[in-house]
Amino acid sequence: MSLWRTKSVEASIADTEEPEHSLKKGLGALDLVVFGVGVSVGAGIFVLTGTAAATNAGPAVALSFVIAAVACALAAVCYAEFASTVPVAGSAYTFSFATLGELVAWTIGWDLVLEFVVGAAAVSTSFSAYLQVVLGQVGITLPAAVSGVEDGVVNLPAALLVLALTAVIATGIKLSSRLNQVLTAIKVGVVLLVIVVGAFYVSTANWSPFVPPSQGSGGSGGGEESALTTPLVQTLFGLEPSVFGVGGVVAAAALVFFAFIGFDVVATTAEETRRPQRDVPIGILGSLAVVTVLYVAVSLIVTGVRPYTEIDPDDGAPLATAFTAIGVGWMGSVVAVGACLGLIAVTMILIIGQTRVAFAMARDGLLPRSLARTDPRTGTPVRITVITGTVIAVLAAFVPLSELSLLVNIGTLFAFILVSVGVVVLRRTRPDLQRSFRVPVVGLVASLSVLACLYLMLNLTLETWLRFLVWMALGYVVYFAYARRHSVLARHPERTGTSTHDERTRR
Repeated sequence: MSLWRTKSVEASIADTEEPEHSLKKGLGALDLVVFGVGVSVGAGIFVLTGTAAATNAGPAVALSFVIAAVACALAAVCYAEFASTVPVAGSAYTFSFATLGELVAWTIGWDLVLEFVVGAAAVSTSFSAYLQVVLGQVGITLPAAVSGVEDGVVNLPAALLVLALTAVIATGIKLSSRLNQVLTAIKVGVVLLVIVVGAFYVSTANWSPFVPPSQGSGGSGGGEESALTTPLVQTLFGLEPSVFGVGGVVAAAALVFFAFIGFDVVATTAEETRRPQRDVPIGILGSLAVVTVLYVAVSLIVTGVRPYTEIDPDDGAPLATAFTAIGVGWMGSVVAVGACLGLIAVTMILIIGQTRVAFAMARDGLLPRSLARTDPRTGTPVRITVITGTVIAVLAAFVPLSELSLLVNIGTLFAFILVSVGVVVLRRTRPDLQRSFRVPVVGLVASLSVLACLYLMLNLTLETWLRFLVWMALGYVVYFAYARRHSVLARHPERTGTSTHDERTRR
């Protein structure tokens, strides 16, 4: 039964008041909205718009973003209720601990490691690609050996970026927030410029047909390799491998889902928010609305300016390349600079998200408790920040983006499913809790969220699923070898949700 012990909401909130393990509260609603926009407007808008159009959906990639946004919106309202009810660091991990038990909490915590660590590494490699475009425009070419792992040995710019941001994050959440606001303002300005300038170069002929007819995937070799690289839904139901068409639009939605992982990062900062009951829902829902509009607009511009058949799916900077190809070189330069600065913000916020999740897990004893100590001056978990930054830097240096982004997607979708289930469970087990934000028609919304996220997961490749399952299996080894025995609840069962609920019933 210890596998299913829950941590009471009261105990989670009480932990935030321990001097050695408390985070400094310095964020408001605007900070959270900018965090969400800052982390979402990045690799997706500057990279995945072109990639998904070229390989899966054509101009209908705009619909793919809408599908992904709807799935996110369903999960977002569940996150908003949770975060306003349990304003504690850890996001989905903390929410799961309060509702579904320690084993599920560990599962989601380990899954969030995948989401944030791999996501930060993936985005930093996108930064490296755009940086090289910028440097090339001023006549500087990095040696191939240090400019990326596809054609060289190491991605040095990506690794150095992560290490520099780690130092910034360790100094305090307010400095990180101020830096994010500046960088986000610049990149949103660039995105708006892309939309305005690009509108003058759009050829509506490039949007016809808007949904390209379905066609064979064209993969060579067949057999085991093609089975691993086709969407799982095709394997399960014996569908012919294909791209474009309606199936391609949905498959693209699963790919571009990487672009929407921002709002759950907002939930990880709930403990550092001055008025979390009010500000966290505003941050989550506000940032999601803004980025959805921007993504749809940019995807229409990139496919209207350049035929999707001419977009190179392996181009690390397709948005800049699209403008260069039509003779608007200065705009390509502006996009490249804006992307560089914007991707810095995305990487930073994902690192912050991971440090807060690991901090919450360490405070609960599932990771070494020493990692949950905060610096009395900065109010940040410096130890876990340095460890996280080092791991991400190594990944960014040696693993290509193409091998990373789909793992982030499946991890994020899995987290959304558990949060959607958990919000219903907490409504039933703790109806007495004060909820400043409530999911309307919670049973229906949560069910739709689960179904939408599960369907998007099925549209990811079998290879991605296998990697995800291997990662989760490794996590269970760590849990049973270490975390279960060192859990705070193992030593203090009075802090469990069951004990709290029973005590309330007796009273």
